[in-house]
Amino acid sequence: MRLAYADPPYIGQAKIHYNSHEVNHLELLRCLATYDGWALSCSSPTVRQILELETCPKDVRIAVWVKPFCSFKPNVNPAYAWEPVLFVPARARGREKPTIPDFIIANITLQRGLAGAKPEQFCMWVFEILGAEPNDDLEDLFPGTGAVTRAWHKWKTQSQMVMPLEV
Repeated sequence: MRLAYADPPYIGQAKIHYNSHEVNHLELLRCLATYDGWALSCSSPTVRQILELETCPKDVRIAVWVKPFCSFKPNVNPAYAWEPVLFVPARARGREKPTIPDFIIANITLQRGLAGAKPEQFCMWVFEILGAEPNDDLEDLFPGTGAVTRAWHKWKTQSQMVMPLEV
């Protein structure tokens, strides 16, 4: 199966944090629809805007990344301490696999050279909610620091070690 993860600059943040152009989320959702399963990180202030786009599938699920340690900004109260993750799983998880919650509690990363770099624990959770399997292909559409790709290779190696041998 073909999987995708997208962590674009959040709406309204591209110029401020990355000196780049805004991402066209209408087109991004069209692109994601070409994959068997996908996940899209977004911000809590803009999740409704993305959900209302005509290209957002009606069966998209919303998961949550809770950040117990996060960046507190002056004059922002309450703090942004969670992020929505929209996702369409590639396959259902069978009863033989542990149930994965639709939330994760994990701290943000620090000093990775790019604002918003995702922690490995978060990445591993995304692979699980997508129903990923070791033979799948994952495309990180906004690779940034490469953390998602590194986590994917680690996850695949660990998953293959626990997969039963086929006869």
